[in-house]
Amino acid sequence: MILKKISVLNYKNIAQAELTFSPKMNCFIGRNGEGKTNLLDAICFLSFCKSLTNPVDSQNIRHGEDFFVLQGEYERGDAEIEEVYCGLRRGQKKRFRRNKKEYRRLSEHIGLVPLVMVSPADGALIDGGSEERRKFVDMVVAQYDREYIEALSRYGKALQQRNALLRQESEPDEALMGLWEEEMACAGTVVYEKRRACVEAFVPVFREFYHRISGGQEAAGLRYVSHGERGGLLDVIRDGRPKDRVMGYSLHGVHRDDLEMTLDGYPLRREGSQGQNKTYLVALKLAQFDFLRRRGSRTAPLLLLDDIFDKLDAGRVEQIVRLVSGEGFGQIFVTDTNREHLDRILAEAEGEGEYRLFQVAHGEFYG
Repeated sequence: MILKKISVLNYKNIAQAELTFSPKMNCFIGRNGEGKTNLLDAICFLSFCKSLTNPVDSQNIRHGEDFFVLQGEYERGDAEIEEVYCGLRRGQKKRFRRNKKEYRRLSEHIGLVPLVMVSPADGALIDGGSEERRKFVDMVVAQYDREYIEALSRYGKALQQRNALLRQESEPDEALMGLWEEEMACAGTVVYEKRRACVEAFVPVFREFYHRISGGQEAAGLRYVSHGERGGLLDVIRDGRPKDRVMGYSLHGVHRDDLEMTLDGYPLRREGSQGQNKTYLVALKLAQFDFLRRRGSRTAPLLLLDDIFDKLDAGRVEQIVRLVSGEGFGQIFVTDTNREHLDRILAEAEGEGEYRLFQVAHGEFYG
């Protein structure tokens, strides 16, 4: 899928923008805070029905305005055009349309335009809690497996109901508790199996990317950790009920899953330098891209690289430039404050129409 054009109105600091893109490389140069990341986030919104930087939809409306509108025109591999529209007015529900037809459920849209974004915010995957790492896995699987989205939703609703029962002052109804535990186990098993299969297939790709970027200086590890490994999920959840009752929430289940990140066998959070952490995250996201390209809609996802070269030595920057400029990568959007980095990327993009370069200032785009 290729994003040919985007129209942005009142999104964050962008008052209005109408941009036409190259099918290969699109670069945005400008100082921090000018709007480069906001444009990439608008592109993400059209893929995921939400912002990746601010989950409160209304807070993405430009200050002083009452609404925002995003429209994207995409070209599929068969040359068919897909039009995606999103509009939000303060105090109202956001509207999402594909080819002028509104979705009944936003989940129906996920996966139509696969996308991977690499940004400084990815540091939360290392420094943040397990929820951040679960979101990463969810973002991968949800873009190619609709059954996974449905199971994840069912599990979340059952978990919420069980937690409400656990917080009651009086002893909860045994039959009702059992019903929600069974639903958690049923949906949770689907989630666990699909996450496990994803990570098992994902890890070798990730290790290869890390090896290529780092020049083989360290060995990166990634392991999926889940209560589902202990056996039947229903037994695991039921056995934990007495302690859960004391705590007032569910301590066991796939909502506690995590990814164990290591370098040379040691925890990345404790041992990794800034450059190693950045290398790990870039490799993780490039592996996500490659995985989705092979597993998802069989089309190259959009790849968004937001200020990714900071804190990387020249050798690692060079390897990333070679990777993203090579075969296998489709349409790319990259931002930087350093023109030298972008020039090195553009030097690899030969031929008319292979790239576009935009200058960004005060939410306006020139180029």
